[in-house]
Amino acid sequence: MVGMRHAILGPGGVGGLIGACLADAGDTVTMIVRAAVLEQYPAQIRLESPLLGKFNAPVQKTAQAPPADVLWITVKATQLDSALKLVPSSEVAVAIVPLLNGVDHIAALRARFGHDRVVPATIAGETERAAPGYIIHRSPFENLNLASSGQSRLADTVEKLTAHKVSCRFIENEATLMWSKLVFLAPFALSTTAFDTTIGRVIEKPEWRATAETAIREACAVANAEGAAINVEKALHAADNLPYDMRSSMQKDVDHGNPPELDAIGGPILRGGARHNIPVPATRELLARIEQRVGQKASA
Repeated sequence: MVGMRHAILGPGGVGGLIGACLADAGDTVTMIVRAAVLEQYPAQIRLESPLLGKFNAPVQKTAQAPPADVLWITVKATQLDSALKLVPSSEVAVAIVPLLNGVDHIAALRARFGHDRVVPATIAGETERAAPGYIIHRSPFENLNLASSGQSRLADTVEKLTAHKVSCRFIENEATLMWSKLVFLAPFALSTTAFDTTIGRVIEKPEWRATAETAIREACAVANAEGAAINVEKALHAADNLPYDMRSSMQKDVDHGNPPELDAIGGPILRGGARHNIPVPATRELLARIEQRVGQKASA
């Protein structure tokens, strides 16, 4: 395979995992980090995973996005605007693959970089940065879905990630691609954060499960009204296959006092519900509980 150049904007759990796998496969990977921490960032990424294995992979580092074949944007939605200041040119890469939560960032990135250059994508799994360059992947799966518009540019990359046991698929309908994750992520993230517990405990407590399931139905109704083709029953049963102790990144953000991605994850459901006159009371309830938790933590 021909080696490709990858730049990763967002050296956290997701960016570190993608970077480690591609660097281990022989591609050139450059991590884009803030100038203040550039010297401290290691020359190798260390990845530990029950699925992907344990290995170190060499990476380059820079404080400004370099020319690349692929620019991966893996920051939190709340950090996107500030992170893009490290990407001075709209011509930085042939393909730009954002792996942010939510759906609204796609239009914003296409306005900046051009419609065809941006390849919508989603990723699912439990990954976190334990320290700079040290990535821990905890879930028994890692699923990467990409818009089929990027297949010709990303086929080699997908082959390398698949060889590292990342499950990859190209999907034709972009609305289905983006909403398929959100209809699962939003109820999962919102319920585990609102009730401050694992997904297993949410599922086993009847009143919590009922709220989460109603939130799933609401998200699916909005998604299908937005042009996606979502199977509601499949979405309802998805959580039953998750590890009992799995927690959401939103939950961890609240625990650590970081701003949660409430607008990116819950906002599209609220706004879509308003556009299509679809009631979303369970989603509103979960968001209100989280906002209360955040307020209590801030005043503690």
